[in-house]
Amino acid sequence: MLNIADKTVLVTGANRGIGRALVEEALRRGAARVYAGARRPFTHPDPRVVPVTLDVTDAAQTDAAAAAIDTLDMLINNAGISLDDDLTDPVVLEQHLAVHVFGVQRVSRAFLPHLTRARGALVNNISLAALAPLPMVPAYSVSKAAALSLTQALRMQLAARGVSVYAVLTGPTDTDMTRDLDIPKATVESVARAVFDSVEKGEEDIFPDPVSNTVAEPWSTGPTKALEREFAAMAATAS
Repeated sequence: MLNIADKTVLVTGANRGIGRALVEEALRRGAARVYAGARRPFTHPDPRVVPVTLDVTDAAQTDAAAAAIDTLDMLINNAGISLDDDLTDPVVLEQHLAVHVFGVQRVSRAFLPHLTRARGALVNNISLAALAPLPMVPAYSVSKAAALSLTQALRMQLAARGVSVYAVLTGPTDTDMTRDLDIPKATVESVARAVFDSVEKGEEDIFPDPVSNTVAEPWSTGPTKALEREFAAMAATAS
């Protein structure tokens, strides 16, 4: 459990959508400093916000960001892409994996020493599409399923270091990615609030909107989560 007041946070993909809302919510809760990572950094009127040039697919930028930041209590891997496809072009799948899997792994590993010192939190913004593929974006869905598995593996590995790992399984949210879909959508502000609320409560799997919340109870009591706990117990015993 982590109270965000007086803490230091890094949000990737912070220039719009959920990422921008996460920055604002961290400020509202009294964060001491918020690093806003983006390929095209933006200026913010609050002096607590520090823009960071960070393309998560760029190893040099990731290493430079980790070297420039002294202290970090919470890393939120939020950067994402969503391209329409039909799984016929492997390049599109590779683009999604580069951001949602290899980008998350790269940034998480770069900042792991910071999070270990702080006994901090790693938060990965995933998607309900990790549980069942969306027909119009199957490559996105495949990459998010892999991102969920990566998050569970990191949770298992980092527990011994005192780092808490959270998976955010977002449902339909009013962002640029979903703007043309004629379906009910949560606001980015409500999702950001729910993310920090859940982290402060220590809820490792976060269902931050009305649609995803319908999955929360069956997920937490179902066989998949039970198997994750069983494997985590095995890892804890082995260590």
